[in-house]
Amino acid sequence: MRDHRRLRKLTVDDATTYLWTVRHRHRDGQGCRDVLTLVRDGVRTRIVFRESEGRYVGGGAYTHSGGVGDRTHHLNLHRPGTVRALLDEAVRRGLLPQDEREAELDGWILFDAVSRAATATT
Repeated sequence: MRDHRRLRKLTVDDATTYLWTVRHRHRDGQGCRDVLTLVRDGVRTRIVFRESEGRYVGGGAYTHSGGVGDRTHHLNLHRPGTVRALLDEAVRRGLLPQDEREAELDGWILFDAVSRAATATT
């Protein structure tokens, strides 16, 4: 069985490499969330999927770790292709930090574009 908590490497082009990991988190009174963390040159970007009405995150009774979705679409955050698609969409929208500060992004703003693209290619 694979350890999904370890840092994994995603090479985008010859000069750009990200380390990434997925975690399931709980905060006092805020419910569940799945966090995809990308690290490039020591700068962290967290793409956070928070459980909410009509949206689920992994680790529940009926979902696997890293599984996020709504009533019609599902993404597996442990798949490198999903991570690459989320990264590409964040880059396309100019959401990744351009300096040394950490960033936190709402994963649901990327979800629709990535899940539609995944559905179109299957």
